[in-house]
Amino acid sequence: MTKESLAALLNGRDYREEIDNAEAAQAKAAGLVVVFGASDDLLEFRGAIYDEVGAWDGAVAVLFKGKRGWDVVPDDRATIREIEDDDTMMAALAAQKTNQKVAAEWAPKQPEASWLITTSLPHATFDILDDGGLYCRGVVLDVKDLN
Repeated sequence: MTKESLAALLNGRDYREEIDNAEAAQAKAAGLVVVFGASDDLLEFRGAIYDEVGAWDGAVAVLFKGKRGWDVVPDDRATIREIEDDDTMMAALAAQKTNQKVAAEWAPKQPEASWLITTSLPHATFDILDDGGLYCRGVVLDVKDLN
C-alpha cells in the first residue's frame, strides 16, 4: 500500500466514515498516516500515528519519533514543554524546528469546505464529503518521508 493508493481508497468517503479499523491497521503496517479534520475542533491521525490534536479554529501539529514510535503534538512550545518524559520532549522540540508539520485550516475560502489539511511534506490528498459537499481535504503521509 502506498500513500497514493490509500488516498484513492479514502477519496469520496462520507464524514464519520473516513477510515475503518482494518484500514487503519493496514495503514499502520505500511507506515502511512492518514490526517483529517473532524467535528469543528479536531485534527485526527490514523495509521502509523493514532491520535488527535485539538484544533478549534485551526491548528498546526508537529510529527516526531518518540519512545513509543511516531507521535504528534500541537506546534506550541508551552504544550511541548509539558511532556513529562525528557527524551520525548526533546524529540518534539527538535521536530518543531523542522518542516515535519501538518496544518488544519478551519473553513478555508478555497476549497470551500469545513477543513483543509496542508503540509510541505510529500503527501497524497483525499476528499471527505458531507451531504454531497466537500467536508475535508485530508492528506496521507508516509513515515519514510519523515526524519
